[in-house]
Amino acid sequence: MPHHGNEFEHEAEEPVRFTDKRKIDPETGAVRGDSAADAPQSGASGNNGAPHEDVVEAGEAHDTDDALKQAEDILNNASADAGTSDADESGSTREAELRTDLLRLQAEYVNYRKRVERDREVVRHDATRTALAQLLPVLDDLDAARAAGDLEEGPFASIANKFEQILTNTGFERINEVGVPFDPTVHEALMQQPNAEIPADHVAMVLRSGYSYKERVVRAAQVVVSTGPAE
Repeated sequence: MPHHGNEFEHEAEEPVRFTDKRKIDPETGAVRGDSAADAPQSGASGNNGAPHEDVVEAGEAHDTDDALKQAEDILNNASADAGTSDADESGSTREAELRTDLLRLQAEYVNYRKRVERDREVVRHDATRTALAQLLPVLDDLDAARAAGDLEEGPFASIANKFEQILTNTGFERINEVGVPFDPTVHEALMQQPNAEIPADHVAMVLRSGYSYKERVVRAAQVVVSTGPAE
């Protein structure tokens, strides 16, 4: 008998393994599937045979990726369908809008270029006009010398003529016409007097020449205005 007792104790030390084939979970009351019933119950599985946490997370990530891909496919298909159905209807409208915007931008750019060129030209003309205005006393001296007969001939007369010709070529014009209507924008009336040959309100005499550059007056001409024939 002692011998049998030792065998029993030896056999009791072996680990006990069993398979829970119950169809209903005794703890939750949920119906088990075949895989859950046939699965061996041991401490290695843990959590009553539930899969490991990293396996669950991997499965959830895979499901999330599939869901995102499906949503993206649905959106792409919807966009493609909308584009196909609206191509004939809205395509020409969109093209017309883009063409209108392009023409508007082109017109704005052309106007901008013209405005910049115009501003540059104005600045350039103003600078030239300012420089030419510094030469007015020299021109007045040449007129006085010519009136006195000092510029009829000789090298000095040739130099004076070339100098005045250069100014004329740049667009610098003299205002010294007689018999033209009086214009307060280009004439400065110093006096009025009767003149049998010049109609009233016309320039009868130029006392000092005026000058203009690019149709803008640099200095007005000082003139005598006729009042017409004397009574």
